[in-house]
Amino acid sequence: MTADRLSPGQALFGRYAYPPNELGYCGPTSGGGMSGLASHAREFDGAWPYLSAIADAMGAADALDEEVVTSYWVGGPALAKVDPAELLPRLRAAFTGQVTGLLDSVPASALVLAHHSFHVFVVYPWVRFLGRDAATAVGVMQDCRIRWGTVESVTGERVVIASRPLQLDNGMLTLGEPRPDNVQWKKGELSLVPPPEPGMTVSAHWDWVCATLSDDESAELETSTRTTLELVNSYVEQGVRS
Repeated sequence: MTADRLSPGQALFGRYAYPPNELGYCGPTSGGGMSGLASHAREFDGAWPYLSAIADAMGAADALDEEVVTSYWVGGPALAKVDPAELLPRLRAAFTGQVTGLLDSVPASALVLAHHSFHVFVVYPWVRFLGRDAATAVGVMQDCRIRWGTVESVTGERVVIASRPLQLDNGMLTLGEPRPDNVQWKKGELSLVPPPEPGMTVSAHWDWVCATLSDDESAELETSTRTTLELVNSYVEQGVRS
């Protein structure tokens, strides 16, 4: 599958899935680069259950529909269509046998979003390490979550964005004041986005800029992230960590 044959949703999935796949964290060991990842989307076992749940709730025939993919990585109105009482059993079945963080503790009455932030903060086990090695746990979750920021400068293949970092404040996971975040927008001939310019709002995943965001999209991403952090902090307050 070549880039010029990708649907908008397939291309968007590839841009967000490439950074962890490049590092060997998610998906196939040989996905054919950014443009080939869409054909291996089912192998991203962390993302696929959410994409499927959103597609089913929307009545979309394709789990790589552009609105479905945007909803999972960024956010949007479609997330409200996914019933938490149906999502939670689906996720627990999908991740049976894996070490998770708070997934088994969340009640069906909680406000659970089929969003990447839920996977990072709730499903992944890192939240349970906040009491042992907070710096490592927060650092991994910071890189793994989708973050947003305003481009301040572009130098060669790197870009500096002003972005609110994840931090541990009095035992709670919060978003700090904006600070410089130096990430990659290009590596050789590969780029996931057109050349960024100062003043643009972009999203980043691990060490890559993945997309340019509209004001509405950055607001949706912040809202989804904060919603999940509120859920996590309610359990951190109760001391649910090992």
